[in-house]
Amino acid sequence: MGRFELAHRGTLFLDEIGEVSAAMQVKLLRVLQERKVKPVGGVAEREVDVRIVAATNRDLETEVEKGTFRQDLFYRLNVIQLRLPPLRERREDIPLLVDHFIRKFSAEHGRQIGGIDPEAMSVLMGYHFPGNVRELENLIERLLVLSDFGPVRQEELPAVMRQDVASLPSSNVRSEVLLGIRTLSDAVDDFEREIIVEALQQAEFNQTRAAERLGTTRRILKYRMDKLGIREK
Repeated sequence: MGRFELAHRGTLFLDEIGEVSAAMQVKLLRVLQERKVKPVGGVAEREVDVRIVAATNRDLETEVEKGTFRQDLFYRLNVIQLRLPPLRERREDIPLLVDHFIRKFSAEHGRQIGGIDPEAMSVLMGYHFPGNVRELENLIERLLVLSDFGPVRQEELPAVMRQDVASLPSSNVRSEVLLGIRTLSDAVDDFEREIIVEALQQAEFNQTRAAERLGTTRRILKYRMDKLGIREK
């Protein structure tokens, strides 16, 4: 039995659907349209009733425009769309995830650390996490294995994280954060808001061109504008 048969009258999760080859896209589309599969080596088709949940970290609308993902398959899958923002867009979750991963890996490895000191947490809150939640998870496991039993200090964090946060706006802003006048999350939001507004102005408020300048997609840019309270002209 294949995966679709095993999932009959249940749910089949297709992870990283954006990586599927062109040939496999054709086969998936046929199954979704006809609700039938033919086992490898078999001659008779079998009906399947399966709910599909698909996930991807790619912008499938852009992939459709580029011709690397079938439009008809995209519309078959895109009935209800749920977007999970990357970690850099929900920094308020970082302390909660850090606590969760500390508990998880403390139980797995039989070790304890005294948490994360405030300066180290500020670095984590300001880092852009290109590897998303998995990068944070791997970092916490590494810190727990290699650190002593006291709180994790800023200097124990990877240099790339410390450098990334050091490149944030002016020393006045950094001072306000370190003195507790402003939160790091607010400072990062202000910096991002300034960059987005500048890109929009340079693009004469054409969101597609502004997104290209920022190296992102129009959909993500619109999401960030809404979250940061940036109004369309």
